[in-house]
Amino acid sequence: MKKGNRWTTLRDSFMYWFGRRSLQSRLIASYIFIILGPSLAVSLYSYKAINNMYVRDVVDKNTSLMEMEIKHIDTQIESMVRAVQVAYDDIDVQDYLANTHEPSLEELVRFSTSSFKNLTRIQYYNPNVEHLRLFSSSNVTEIWPIFFRESRVADELWYEKAKQMKGLESWSFLYNDQDVIERYKGQTPAPTPKVSLLREMSIPANHHVGMVQVDMLLDKFSPRTYAAPQDNQTQMLLVDSERQVFTREKNSFITDYPKLERVITEHLQHYKETGDWDNQYTENGESFLLLHQPLERINADLLNVVSMDGVLQNISRTRNILIGANIGFITLVTVIAYVLNAFILKNLRLLTEEMKKVRRGKAYSGITIRGGGEVGELAHHFSKLMNTINTLVAQAVQKEALTKEAELRTLHNQIDSHFLYNTLENIKMLAEIEKQRQISDALTSLGGMMRYNFKWSGEYVKLHDEIRHIENYIDVMNIRFDEPIDLQLDIPRHDLDMEMLKMSLQPIVENAVKHAWTGEETGQRNISIELQNMSQNDVRIVVTDNGRGMDEASLLELNHELDKEGLTEKVHRGFGTEPKIHGIGLRNVQERIRLYYGKEYGLKVFSKEGQFTQVIMRLPKVLLTGRGDTDDKTNNRG
Repeated sequence: MKKGNRWTTLRDSFMYWFGRRSLQSRLIASYIFIILGPSLAVSLYSYKAINNMYVRDVVDKNTSLMEMEIKHIDTQIESMVRAVQVAYDDIDVQDYLANTHEPSLEELVRFSTSSFKNLTRIQYYNPNVEHLRLFSSSNVTEIWPIFFRESRVADELWYEKAKQMKGLESWSFLYNDQDVIERYKGQTPAPTPKVSLLREMSIPANHHVGMVQVDMLLDKFSPRTYAAPQDNQTQMLLVDSERQVFTREKNSFITDYPKLERVITEHLQHYKETGDWDNQYTENGESFLLLHQPLERINADLLNVVSMDGVLQNISRTRNILIGANIGFITLVTVIAYVLNAFILKNLRLLTEEMKKVRRGKAYSGITIRGGGEVGELAHHFSKLMNTINTLVAQAVQKEALTKEAELRTLHNQIDSHFLYNTLENIKMLAEIEKQRQISDALTSLGGMMRYNFKWSGEYVKLHDEIRHIENYIDVMNIRFDEPIDLQLDIPRHDLDMEMLKMSLQPIVENAVKHAWTGEETGQRNISIELQNMSQNDVRIVVTDNGRGMDEASLLELNHELDKEGLTEKVHRGFGTEPKIHGIGLRNVQERIRLYYGKEYGLKVFSKEGQFTQVIMRLPKVLLTGRGDTDDKTNNRG
């Protein structure tokens, strides 16, 4: 558990340290990591492939040499077998070996001129054959250097072994070519290894009469086994059935590595028992490859010991080249990546510096990023964001200015408000005493208007409060006119709790009262207010009068003024300059609606000269709790 916590701590520390590096440093580290993995994988694969190729080449080359040597050995075996067969099948030779009495002089002369001469030709035609000897079990006359009495070699183990083969081939390997003639004179045997083929002769069957022997020196039987070394990298060996090892004595691996001979005999024993051959061997830090081919006919084995020193040097050189190539490649990629990243991230650094300036409070003056891509897009969006922030700041300042203006106007009217309220109440009481109900009702409406104007606790009111204020306003205005104005309302009851900006409907009704009629008209004066539900949780409040209307040019100019951005002191001449005491004006209403709800909302005026004027106000349907009927997006009131 502690180990896991330590690993987690180290990992977190590394991630924290790595995360604090610059983007360019992290990108270069990522490039190196991404390239290093495949590069190492390819290098390891190449190294293993080259390693296997070198080993395979060495195995193929030395196996080929062994096969050539085996072919040569097979050739020598055949020549020795033929030599034995010629002597073995000669009838005169058989009779001479089986003869139990001393031959006459005439018989010796005849035998020497015929059979003996033929036997000497065997060595003539097979110069690699060192000796051809025939041994007789009887006391025949010896004819040197071919015919001998068996008593000379009867005590030798190899001779006894051949005798037990009963006419079959018997192969024997000796370290020294002992001279049969001079062996009893104390002569030191010649240190010349040889191989002998012996074949026992019985006439008749099971009646031993002698032995045929053909000798060949091992440097002729297997030249590569005793050849002088050329590169000190390979050495062939012959191992007989007695586990005797025959090879050269000078520059020999057997001499330099004492354990090698024992290892070879152990490997051969394991091969005889299991059929598996282990071709790897290491001694004193040196590696060897042991190649093996059995010589079944002579019951021996041919081995080729290959030093891997040269191969390992080649492999080491290849490994160093691969490592150097990897280091050079990664260095080159790192330099290129650094230069390219410095070029690519130049614009990002410029953008970062600009962001730092803005964070420190400096004014944003704009940034120019050439080219596209993610950095260019980021710079573009940053510029739009800063422009949006500046616009929002300007809107906030403008919104605050509008609010303060409305509040100041209200405060202006609130001077001695309590005095005005008390005065109106006293006048109302006098009207009640004098039973002037119309005056009393008018004073009540006027008081309600004053309280609504003076009480500015927030920007939003319920729709029914704004409607009630308009009703009070119409009641007061009807005292002035001979023909009263009929206010008609078509608003669903459940929509009366909808919120809206305070003093946004009253200026529209006030403009209708002031400018819709000249006083010379006859007939009923009507102002209607209708609420229409639209899709996407929007509503339209339609204010329509049946007044004189306006011509098309004036209507076009008025809508154009309302669509302008920014505040103006004057609107269309048909409405004149807005009296500040009665409202904040159509233009002010338009600006407030757009500031608080968005540019898709606001006022639109429709009119037909001599018939009507209609003002349509589009608003989001928002409850006073700040939540719309079905769409939460309408709760954004700023």
